[in-house]
Amino acid sequence: MESVLASPADADIILKLYDLRREAVLREARKWVLGEFWPTTAEEYFAVAANSAHPQNPYVRQVNSYWEMAAAFVLHGAVSADLFVDCNQEGFFLLAKYASFLEDIRKRQPHFLSKTSELVKRYPAAAARYEIACKNVGNMLAARQQAAPSASPQYAYPAKP
Repeated sequence: MESVLASPADADIILKLYDLRREAVLREARKWVLGEFWPTTAEEYFAVAANSAHPQNPYVRQVNSYWEMAAAFVLHGAVSADLFVDCNQEGFFLLAKYASFLEDIRKRQPHFLSKTSELVKRYPAAAARYEIACKNVGNMLAARQQAAPSASPQYAYPAKP
């Protein structure tokens, strides 16, 4: 990626980004967006992201803007791309999670995750990280689909003869 080694200032930024991720509200937002929020269409995404009355709307906005800000630091030279990609995967996971309907989201929000997308285009290591994230998302979606049909509610009663 870059021909210059990361500096101590780069490392300090990475540590500050990590520290921000530990903040209680952002941690809860990340937990929900990355673990519980699995939209499969732009409509499902916007049902939360464009609905200010939805209780998790701030979570979606906070997580998306956090990773876009972090990606912008790289794109504008504030932090080493090599170091950033080596130390972070969550932003790429987020992009991969929305990949199947990303263009539909961008019809309403043309710059949606554009900084993270630019990292993937510009840096081969970021592209490799994104490809791994895509495989992980695919595996997680398959596991969720496999679990869904077999899951039966605890309150289900046996069928009457």
